[in-house]
Amino acid sequence: MSRRSAATRRRFARRRWSRRWASWRGFAILLVVVAMVAGAVWLVFFSTVLAVESVRVAGVRTIAEQRIAKVADVPRGVPLARVDLGDVRERVQEIPVVESAEVSLAWPHAIAVTVTERTAVAAVESGSGRVLIDAEGVTFRRKGGVDARLPVVRADGRRAAEEAAAAIAALPGDLAGRVREVEATTMDSITLYLRDGRTVVWGSAADSMVKAEVLGALLGREGTVYDVSVPGAPTVSVN
Repeated sequence: MSRRSAATRRRFARRRWSRRWASWRGFAILLVVVAMVAGAVWLVFFSTVLAVESVRVAGVRTIAEQRIAKVADVPRGVPLARVDLGDVRERVQEIPVVESAEVSLAWPHAIAVTVTERTAVAAVESGSGRVLIDAEGVTFRRKGGVDARLPVVRADGRRAAEEAAAAIAALPGDLAGRVREVEATTMDSITLYLRDGRTVVWGSAADSMVKAEVLGALLGREGTVYDVSVPGAPTVSVN
């Protein structure tokens, strides 16, 4: 056999192998990609390599972190990716003092819970004593009790208490601090009693921002009763 014939056969074999490899290369690459994806899915969703070991709590001011973690009720040993973050958030937000909660994955082994506590604008008289109320009219209790500097709401019914809270929330901080008591006999009949003895007839909670601005200007005038129930026509009188 001549050297030329042998070289020709070798070139032909290489070309045939190259064609076969070209046809199989795409399939081989696909197999590798599928294997990598399957491995990643198993690692994230089914193995314990990235499982829950702890719950990290942030944002608390008056609630114990342990209470948040207990209510969150995140099962240990479950892969992070399989934890229903929405369910965890709903459970935490069932705590009355919690206004909102954000829940996220803290790789590789934790669930992060960040809470925002409610801000009290007043205290409300209830059958079991005073409770706090926020600007949305939600009542709650807090460790440490009621701050004596908060105004006290005396209302006939829940809706009246909500309206009173909305009125107080509209006041700027310095003016809200001057309110000693709020009386709400109905939703449309709200009266503020200031610490210096003066009285403010507020009416309903409608236009509370405007009423607060008008009241701020009126308090510089001599008087004992300030009526801002119709903010476009306020009055000041002496009783």
